[in-house]
Amino acid sequence: MIPTPALLALENGMTFRGFAFGDLEAEAHGEVIFNTAMTGYQEALTDPSYYGQILTFTYPHIGNYGVNVHDVESGKMQAESLIVREYSPTHSNWRASHSLAEFLQMNGKIGIEGLDTRALVRILRSEGVMRGIVSAKESSADVLVERARAIPSMDGLDLTGFVTCKEPHLYQESDEPYILGVNGYRSPKKLRVAAIDYGIKKNILRRLASYGCEIMLFPSNTTAEAIRAYNPDGIFLSNGPGDPAAVNIDAVREVLTEKPVFGICLGHQILGLALKANTYKMKFGHRGVNHPVKNLLTGVIEITSQNHGFAVDAASMPPEIELTHVNLNDNTVSGFRHRTLPIFCVQYHPEAAPGTHDSDYLFRQFVEAMTERKASPTQVVSA
Repeated sequence: MIPTPALLALENGMTFRGFAFGDLEAEAHGEVIFNTAMTGYQEALTDPSYYGQILTFTYPHIGNYGVNVHDVESGKMQAESLIVREYSPTHSNWRASHSLAEFLQMNGKIGIEGLDTRALVRILRSEGVMRGIVSAKESSADVLVERARAIPSMDGLDLTGFVTCKEPHLYQESDEPYILGVNGYRSPKKLRVAAIDYGIKKNILRRLASYGCEIMLFPSNTTAEAIRAYNPDGIFLSNGPGDPAAVNIDAVREVLTEKPVFGICLGHQILGLALKANTYKMKFGHRGVNHPVKNLLTGVIEITSQNHGFAVDAASMPPEIELTHVNLNDNTVSGFRHRTLPIFCVQYHPEAAPGTHDSDYLFRQFVEAMTERKASPTQVVSA
């Protein structure tokens, strides 16, 4: 079979030629970013946090274990496209149901292989992530570059509406036998969690459920009244795509001091904004499964899974916020907590998927905070 030529065009004028796989009739438009993980491509591609982005894998050989019906973080492929050095047309894994190319085809997405991903990543690291287009239909590099420059910047974009749930609903656990709870068993449901869905990963829901939480999912545009009507024991702020400063966080501000609050990734950034800190767009962000983070409370170094292009500005954090975790690669904020209220968050993903489980204890801390508050409810003063 003769491979189909494809083209990647960047807004800085650079182009890369390769070969298309997946849906050859599709075009991809979005922010070109990179992920340094060696495995977990299916989880990454289905993570709603990648909505609006073209995902480059630095690991050169992708697709060799196919895809399956279980290792998905949402109901579809969320990334606009993927870029790889070498796509494996054959796959071998006892759980696989389709090849990666078939998965892209089913989701109407195009991939591109055969280009120099090392050179591409060096450009993204030196100049910063940028807008781009992947196409097998347009052969003119100049045309695609101009079209790439017309793509809206990620700055100022609220993308949560494209990936959130439409209506409040209870999360229903999977009956898959290999998804285990804490220490291999499921805890009975004792705590009610209101989870604001900015693009929540399925494994976050699984981990909360395994710790004994009943989870009510609320759309990203929910109201404080809707959250209060559920009468939760705690509030969870999820991961998601886009610029946190563009998200409406009025409901979060209203309920912030009423219950224990835990935020992850975009939820971390939104919590920072709600507490009057600032956020900013990073040059190329953190996306991978081996980012070292220091827990400043314990001195322990955690290996973490990360996926974010925005961060909380440490210099803007008010006095009532205490820095708890720092990224050892660049000293950016990886976690903080309120000094007097049961409010905390981390920039990385303690549920991993893919990645290590060094930080799973954070779910336990959230449960402990809810249990303590439920046993001894007190009047919470405004932050």
